[in-house]
Amino acid sequence: MPKKKTKMRWFRFARWCCKVFCNLFFRIHVYGRENVPGKGAVVLVGNHQSYLDPVLCGISLKRSLYFLARDSLWKIRFFGWLISSVNTIPVKQGKADLSAMRKVIGKLKEGWGVCIFPEGTRTSDGKITPFKPGFGLLCRRGEAAVVPFVIDGAFECWPRHKKIFSPGRIDVCFGKVITAGEVANMSDSELADVLTDTLRRMQTESRIKRGKEPYNYQ
Repeated sequence: MPKKKTKMRWFRFARWCCKVFCNLFFRIHVYGRENVPGKGAVVLVGNHQSYLDPVLCGISLKRSLYFLARDSLWKIRFFGWLISSVNTIPVKQGKADLSAMRKVIGKLKEGWGVCIFPEGTRTSDGKITPFKPGFGLLCRRGEAAVVPFVIDGAFECWPRHKKIFSPGRIDVCFGKVITAGEVANMSDSELADVLTDTLRRMQTESRIKRGKEPYNYQ
């Protein structure tokens, strides 16, 4: 069997295992799945609430994705192998990682979807911090559309100060696509600001619908 097909089957199997795990311990509700293009280059831009976030994005969609993670995770030998096997690209922290950028742009030009979390680290209070603007270059060079998505509830289930998760409800909401043409006409900072505001609004709407107190971003 060709290596590419084997890897794809493993990715689908791993996603199925993650889906079973998440459905056992959490009540996951996905909204706006139809906003994500079924093919072609797309960057999924989300907020970072917990360790669960890449898994939640991956199991919410049928199409395969690539993910980014800090390179220090590869020091954990088995875990490093595991996340590499499910399309994760290591990124060096604290400086521009040109090698990682080239890999991401290459995957986008091949028509893949890439999931990123521009806050850079997990939230400490559930709020969405302003996005770091560097990802705009990846989107433009990769000629990719952008889909914002917001995760709410994962912070309550597994905040960064806890070593183990708690069962609960988690919502994953995908917003309207920003076309590659629209992205090309924005600067890095403009795109980062638009997406920060969009995700904060989506988060507020999601929390109000569920009867939860929205975060104050004033």
